[in-house]
Amino acid sequence: MIGRLGIHERSALAEHIAAYGSLPEIPRRHGSQPGTLVDEVERSGLRGRGGGWFPTHLKLRAVVTSSADRGRLSRARHPVVIANGMEGEPASGKDAVLLTRSPHLVLDGITAAARTVGASDAFLAVHRDSPLVPGIEVALAERAAAGIDPMPIRLVTPPARYVSSEESALSHWVGDGIATPVFPDRPFQRGAAGRPTLVQNAETLAHLALVSRHGGDWFASVGSSAAPGTTLVTVGGAVARPGVVEVPTGTSVRAMLDQCGGTTEGVRGYLTGGYGGGWVGGESFADVCWDPDSVRSGGGVIGASVLWALGESVCPIDEMSRVTAWMAGESAGQCGPCMFGLPSVSDDVRDLALRQSGPSEMRRLGNRLRLVSGRGGCKHPDGTARFVSTGLAAFEDEVTLHLSGRCSVAGRRSDHADLLPVPAARLALTLTAGRDFA
Repeated sequence: MIGRLGIHERSALAEHIAAYGSLPEIPRRHGSQPGTLVDEVERSGLRGRGGGWFPTHLKLRAVVTSSADRGRLSRARHPVVIANGMEGEPASGKDAVLLTRSPHLVLDGITAAARTVGASDAFLAVHRDSPLVPGIEVALAERAAAGIDPMPIRLVTPPARYVSSEESALSHWVGDGIATPVFPDRPFQRGAAGRPTLVQNAETLAHLALVSRHGGDWFASVGSSAAPGTTLVTVGGAVARPGVVEVPTGTSVRAMLDQCGGTTEGVRGYLTGGYGGGWVGGESFADVCWDPDSVRSGGGVIGASVLWALGESVCPIDEMSRVTAWMAGESAGQCGPCMFGLPSVSDDVRDLALRQSGPSEMRRLGNRLRLVSGRGGCKHPDGTARFVSTGLAAFEDEVTLHLSGRCSVAGRRSDHADLLPVPAARLALTLTAGRDFA
């Protein structure tokens, strides 16, 4: 497999420069035009690796346009760049691996993006109390001592909440110290302190650093034509060697499983994209290629590039219940679908897991899922509803068993079953006023 991002061993600044060379001079933004790197980014076809897979060049241009549309004397005209290394998806580990092994590639990407959009401030965000902080501080100190960044990159540590990693929440944190999502304006329109803000995933910025060195054609020489390049994928569950792999986009799911030593038991289905993604039932998904369009056609959601193989020794309904309970507790407390809808959905899924549901309870669950979707202050309720609804569809046979008071793994579940990682659940929803988001 092709490895471009250097995730196999940690590199200090000297090793980083030896491996990749120094970051070339990045042309600055000129007036209403972004720096010329944006043309190479467009040629590369690079798309964001944080979940939405939005074309990166369009984000860069949107920030510059928003900035140029403001008055020359406006203090809010200068853009801000924020690298998102929060990795709010508990099942994902790709950004942590990247920031541990190749922090300077991400930091190079921040510098390149900042010069391209004409930013006056640049930040790298990882969650509060993250074990990544000491290593990042060392990397930043190395760069400061070498004087290689035209502007300082500041490390910020928002709270470790699921919705805190959403791009408008990060902008809100940097500008106002509160990590709650903000709608309807997007960060490029009105981000940190009201300024045009570029929020890019850490992996996206690492790829941007490579495009700045090698050009767009080089980047697009591997991977699928619709979403070129390589991508980091967190592979977990019933595999021999779970972890993070770098593969060209378009690599088959089966090839990624093989790279992780193959499956350790029969697979009932796959979770794709993380807890805001979706389930796909059956082993046939292993033949699907890992790129946004192919995964979507196969019934999945590429999202944060999580691939979790659910083994046959694990009950999918139990897993859905554990995750949904945690997701319900991660609300920012800003809207009814999150505050009231998700706990109600969680209650219904728990009852199903306990085999205490009947047809009327399932109809109620279906109604609740429809009510929370598309009505929230952010996409958190939508992702949770999709997690549940796709799971009910993918594991219909297991649902039927639970409705009859049975479970396919009851009495034979292994103590070493590969379960989805779920942080400790919060005892109650915490409103913004509780300062849990500040």
